[in-house]
Amino acid sequence: MPERTSYPAGTPSWVDIGTDLDAAIPFYTALFGWDAEAAGPPEETGGYGMFRKNGKDVAGYGPQQNPGPPVWQLYITAADIDDPCAAVAQAAGTVVVPPMDVMTAGRMAVCMDPQGGFVSLWQPGDHIGAELVNEPGAFCWAELQSRDVDGSRTFYETVFGWTSETHQIGPPMGSYTEFAFDGQTLAGMLPMPPMVPAEVPTYWLVYFAVDDCEQSLAKAQELGATVLVPPMDVEVGRFSVLTDPQGATFAIIKLTT
Repeated sequence: MPERTSYPAGTPSWVDIGTDLDAAIPFYTALFGWDAEAAGPPEETGGYGMFRKNGKDVAGYGPQQNPGPPVWQLYITAADIDDPCAAVAQAAGTVVVPPMDVMTAGRMAVCMDPQGGFVSLWQPGDHIGAELVNEPGAFCWAELQSRDVDGSRTFYETVFGWTSETHQIGPPMGSYTEFAFDGQTLAGMLPMPPMVPAEVPTYWLVYFAVDDCEQSLAKAQELGATVLVPPMDVEVGRFSVLTDPQGATFAIIKLTT
């Protein structure tokens, strides 16, 4: 179901990036065929805006607020954002940005799990999250790269009521965990790849669907991206991991199922 009008609580529903907008907007619009649209006057929105595909919101953007490379941030829908925030604290996580109203769009909070990974919460108002998913040019998957798989599993199961199933996949990664909610698989988790520098904390890797992995990767490189993981096949498609010209890591995948 690519078009969405709502998300159940506990479900990934939105991604956005804080970055150098003058450079990032031309990159992502050229790569994915997105349009960029300001969410309102900058003095009210802080420069936040929407990437849109076929007139549907698919991702957000805003000026970078933190030092270091920009990152794609994952949001999980909440019916009442205060509840998962309380659960985060009880599960040894940290509420970095307490719940706040985002005009009439909804309420948000930013949390950090005990392994140092950031995840945001979204209580929808006028904005439900991504209106288009799981098709070329849209968000389709999120995968936690964790330095403590057992600890991460416990945290996300406790806070969001997720269940998990872990499969052994052999070296170099060792295992792959699928998170599910109400029987619906919704995200994955891998041990942090061994080639990743030690200073990189646990993080969520965001995937965008494409029509052709090689063609999209070539286009990304023409636009200044760097390949981290060359195209490779997995059960659900063919994917690659790259960084944009500003250093934000993301993945592209040609879905077969």
